[in-house]
Amino acid sequence: MHFELPYPSRRAPLMARNVVATSQPLAAQAGLRMLLAGGNAVDAALAAAIALTVVEPTGNGLGSDAFAVLWDGAALHGLNASGRSPAGWTPDRFAAGSTMPERGWESVTVPGAVSGWVALSDRFGALPFPDLFAPAIAYARDGFAVSPIIARLWKLGGATLSDQPGFADCFLPDGRAPRAGETFRNPALAQTLERIAHTRGAAFYTGDIAELIAQESARHGAALTSEDLAAHHVDWCGTLRQSYAGIDLHEIPPNGQGIAALIALGILGHHDLAALDPDDPQALHLQIEAVKLGLADAEAFVGDPDAMATPAEALLSPAYLGQRAALIHARKASLATHGAPRAGGTVYVTAADAAGRMVSLIQSNYMGFGAGVVVPGTGIHLQNRGAGFATTPGHPNRVGPRKRPFHTIIPGFVTRDGRPEMSFGVMGGPMQAQGHVQMVTRTMVHGQSPQAASDAPRWRFVSGRRVAVEPAMPDATVKALQQMGHEIVHDPPDNSFGFGGAQLIARHGGGYVAGSDHRKDGCAVGY
Repeated sequence: MHFELPYPSRRAPLMARNVVATSQPLAAQAGLRMLLAGGNAVDAALAAAIALTVVEPTGNGLGSDAFAVLWDGAALHGLNASGRSPAGWTPDRFAAGSTMPERGWESVTVPGAVSGWVALSDRFGALPFPDLFAPAIAYARDGFAVSPIIARLWKLGGATLSDQPGFADCFLPDGRAPRAGETFRNPALAQTLERIAHTRGAAFYTGDIAELIAQESARHGAALTSEDLAAHHVDWCGTLRQSYAGIDLHEIPPNGQGIAALIALGILGHHDLAALDPDDPQALHLQIEAVKLGLADAEAFVGDPDAMATPAEALLSPAYLGQRAALIHARKASLATHGAPRAGGTVYVTAADAAGRMVSLIQSNYMGFGAGVVVPGTGIHLQNRGAGFATTPGHPNRVGPRKRPFHTIIPGFVTRDGRPEMSFGVMGGPMQAQGHVQMVTRTMVHGQSPQAASDAPRWRFVSGRRVAVEPAMPDATVKALQQMGHEIVHDPPDNSFGFGGAQLIARHGGGYVAGSDHRKDGCAVGY
């Protein structure tokens, strides 16, 4: 690893033996407080994640789903805490539309994040579960100053969701979104957090909170019931991995899109990226082409694992990846389609401690404020993950009862020779798998520090031959990509969602090096 900062940046890498990095400073501090109180990296990640439901409601809330990959000091574990659709969601219910509803109660699936917090704390935490909620409860009850990027996203969300049930009453005090620096309070959310803390989540799935959610669902003619909430459970699912450049990238198995990053790296293993500069247009071209193929396969084959006809392992077989790699032209952009393998708005937290534990945790309401639906008197705003289902007959991701939809949120983790190397994530919808590829190649192939890898100008495959690039991408690079046939579009510099937000912690020496994305309000903290 080298520590040059070759890109415009307002930040330097953080080096410490205990670290928390996330997208909002108050949440990062909540995690650090747990470490200083004798907790471990799991406690820190959870306290930060719980605080984020208060201080970054634009990306997550108590109505979120969650996934995690963690190294417990001896072994790697993967957790899928995403929820399923209501039992009443038959395909016929949505037959009138060609796509799923994106907002409102008809987009709401069972929230899984709370169950994920409980499962992680039960198995790996050191502090009492209620202690993890103290910072979040204080921020909700006493208020917090809204940070700038979140304030901008809040305003955008308020403009489109103000007519959704309960949204304006909760999130638009005085009829508007709070501005940067203004104090926002959510006392109803504070009370709900207290109930979750003291019942270890039981109130949320089988108690009084579950009843309130179900009653409000019924009032709006929605399908979600108390039985759906009570039936929810998490899965310790392990990880899928792909070897590349001497390391292994680990992702949560489907129903998430992490497999797209694994496919892309497997394809890139047939090309010599190490011989190229990290910002060489040729290096970017190869990554773009590999990502196209990975995303095409994910879109075609990924859904609830119980409904997938093509197993994930078939998509990662060396023979199949070799066939896909052969489709890439070294100097020409292509149109990607899925192959034929043989059967065989989000927040992210990473934390690490001096004992060697590392946690990669992501949770999200999906599109900004999610469904836009708020359960009155609770402060709970619910995700719209149902929008991730397909309506196409025969598709593995077709909507159906008690199914998990295709998920965009993915925590990343890198090991080397069976030992932890880096915990990281890149929040931001369809950018996430693409961001994983960019972070892994920059840190593991080219030796860039987490902060430099995060700072580098990013690209994002859109569709066809269209590729969006950040304004900071050099003109010479853009011209070279265009000469290869890529149709380049520039996203505006204030599009903080479009290119994601990275948080990374890598092992170095006897401690860690962390980077936090300047595209978000957050930071890395440690001691």
